[in-house]
Amino acid sequence: MAQPSIIPTRFKPGDTVEVLDLGKAGHVRTPFYVRRRRGTVLSFCGYFLNPEALSVGDTSGPLIPLYRVQFLMTDLWPEHTRTERDLLSIEIYDHWLKVATDAS
Repeated sequence: MAQPSIIPTRFKPGDTVEVLDLGKAGHVRTPFYVRRRRGTVLSFCGYFLNPEALSVGDTSGPLIPLYRVQFLMTDLWPEHTRTERDLLSIEIYDHWLKVATDAS
């Protein structure tokens, strides 16, 4: 059996990224509350098959980089009042991320 191809990493710890809203219905691992939000890459978690494809039995795809991304809670929920330093960390696959720019 052939080894799956590997999609190269695009991000490193400290990079600012924006989560895309791919408009996908069904089983996805990227919650709505982080879509279109900026975060900071904390770490690279490894390469994995796309869970969206796996959920429908497709095991033929490439291995995709997975990153742990950190968000300020106040960026996700402006009404959050405990402290401005509260953070949320979540793992997000490469195809849901883009480089954050000042124009984003």
